[in-house]
Order: sequence, then C-alpha cells, then structure tokens
Amino acid sequence: MSTTDAGSAVITLTESELDPWVTHASTRHWLTGPGLPGLSGVLSFAELSRQGLRTVADSTGDPDDRLSAELREQLVIGGLLGPGGLETESVLLDGATGEISTTYVLHDRPDLMDRRPLAPSLRTLVRFAEATDELAGLRGQFASYAGRYGPKAVAQASQHLLAVFRDGADGEPAPFWKMAALIRPLSLVAGRGGVSGLSLDLPHRLLDQEFGPGKVARFEDVDFPATLTHEPTRRFLREVGLPEDAHVFSLDTDVPLATLAEYYADTGAPAELPAGAHRLIRLGHLVEDNSLIVDGATGAVLNWSETEATLYPLNTDVSTLAFTFWLLHRERAIDAQSSHELTTDTYDQLAMTMLQVLSTVDPTGVTVGGTVRHYWTDAFQDEAGGVL
Repeated sequence: MSTTDAGSAVITLTESELDPWVTHASTRHWLTGPGLPGLSGVLSFAELSRQGLRTVADSTGDPDDRLSAELREQLVIGGLLGPGGLETESVLLDGATGEISTTYVLHDRPDLMDRRPLAPSLRTLVRFAEATDELAGLRGQFASYAGRYGPKAVAQASQHLLAVFRDGADGEPAPFWKMAALIRPLSLVAGRGGVSGLSLDLPHRLLDQEFGPGKVARFEDVDFPATLTHEPTRRFLREVGLPEDAHVFSLDTDVPLATLAEYYADTGAPAELPAGAHRLIRLGHLVEDNSLIVDGATGAVLNWSETEATLYPLNTDVSTLAFTFWLLHRERAIDAQSSHELTTDTYDQLAMTMLQVLSTVDPTGVTVGGTVRHYWTDAFQDEAGGVL
C-alpha cells in the first residue's frame, strides 16, 4: 500500500512494495524517497495511492491474452488530467528502464492498445509537471509573468517552458510536452476583466494581426438592434470587432444584426424559437446548423442549435468568444509551422491541451461531474470534423 505525506502531499512506496516489479535503481530511489506529487494539474497518481503498483495486464484483466508483450508488464501509476480534473490516458512506468509512457486502457480491445512516450524518467516527469503547474499558477519560475499579457508575454513564456522540457529530455521532449509549451502560454495573451467591462481585455488590434487586414468586422450603433443594451458588448463590437470568417464561424456582415425572431421572420424558415428571442441577437453561423447568439441584455454568448431548437452556453461574453477564435486560428498556424506535428498521431492530446487553455480563460461549459457537455468540448475533440 502506498503512503501519502499529508503535509507535503507526496506519494511514496516502500522497498517491499516495489518488489518484484521495479528493478531500475534510480526509479526505486525516487519512489521511496522524493516520491510523486499528490496534487498536480497535469497528472493524477490517485490510483497508485489507493491500490499500489499494478501491471497493465492486471488492470485490464485480459483473460484472452490479447495484450502485446511490451504492454503486459508495464506498471500503471497514474493518469493524465484533462479539463475538470478528469483522467484521460493512463500513465505507465517501465520497471526495468524507468521510462514513462501513456496508453488508453481498452478493456474490450486490449489488442488495440499501444504506448506513447511521455518522459525518460520519473524525475523528469515530475519536473515537467511542476513547470507546467507553475505556468498555470504564474508562480515559481513563472512568477514574473503575473500581470503581463500580450503576444510578447506568450512568446517568452513559451520559449521558457520549451527550454525546460528540452533540457530535461536531451533536446527532444515528447509531443505532449511540446504541445504544452506551444499552446498553454496562449492563455497569457489577454488581461483579465478590467477596462473593457468584459471577462478579458484583448490587446489592441490582436484580431487584425491574427486574421489579417480587412478580415475583422466592426459595427456601428446603427447596426445594433434596440434590444442590444449591454454596453460592454456594444463597445467591444464597435471597437474590437469579430473576424468575418473564423473557420468554424462566419459573421453576418451583409445586413444589420438581427434578433433571432427577426432572422427567422426574414428567412421564412419555420423554427421553434426560445423564450426571449427578441433580445437574442444572431451574430452569425456556426458549423453544422448552429447559430452564434449574444443575449442583448446580459452579453452572454450562446449556441442556438437549429436542429434541436435548443440554446446552449457557448462563451461567457464576446471577449472570450473572440479569444476562442484567436486560439483556434493561432493553433492552426502553429501546427502548420511545425509541419502538422501537433495533429499527427496525437490529436487527442492536442484537443485536451486546447480545452485546458480555454477552460482557464473561460470556464463556461466546463464538464461538471461528467454530465455536462459543451459545444467547444465536442468541436475540439471531433478529429473528423477538422476544427483543430
């Protein structure tokens, strides 16, 4: 049975608990000495704390001996954490070499399971997780970034984190960490709720620089329906604007913005409209028969599913909506610059990393208790749909 030091939240094992599975000397030293973090925003070792070391074969059961030989004796020590603290992939330890990898446990098809590299050792794994947590909390080696926002802060934090990972992995960190260095610092591009009266204060001309000159539309007061009374939203649409085409979204620019009731009255399409349709303003079209809506009274941004005739939360407000579009566009640019390394074989890890960044900036729709789904969660994870 593993033990946890409540004061320092460290999980350690005894020498006898490591036998006969862990023979790698430095790994044994780490598990009996420094141990593993009990609290981390990247990894969970809760299963190790509860049940001790188990092989993948023991974890899956595998009564028909369908696991590959390389997976069978790997040790399950934890899991990668996604948004909301939910475990995704299992983290594996090679007891003979000390190497760390990940796998998806497929109880029904263990023959389809494989491994992906994560870290060369437990020491490196812990170091990488700590650095990622320090970036998220703007503490430790990233404390100097507190209060700093904008593209320059993003670039510097990304290079800083990438240097940590490269130093610990002989210059070539696993794709999971490379994604973390390239994507997670993107949350630093915008300030948090100050002058704008919205959730985020986007840097001046951020969208213009990202989408290109003439690709961002700004509105005048004459374009707004009378029921758009939320002044921070009106100001944002006048001064900052939204991209006309953001891959998953196309803005209505040919006519003044219309309420949902007006839009359907003009198009003649039958629709079961939600309550308050006169104050729900349609900004444009989301993919797959969805409309992007802003509540004129509160500024909340919603997804109107035309096929389901249902409103769903999308973003807190237009500032976090604009950030989402910027995030998607920036990720696609980064992926193109790296010859599509981010979306090759590791799309699921990229989707998880993107959702963690978005949930940090905008908690709207974060899964609670595994029951609440959200438009961006589904869109990011839909590899066939090509959002990322």
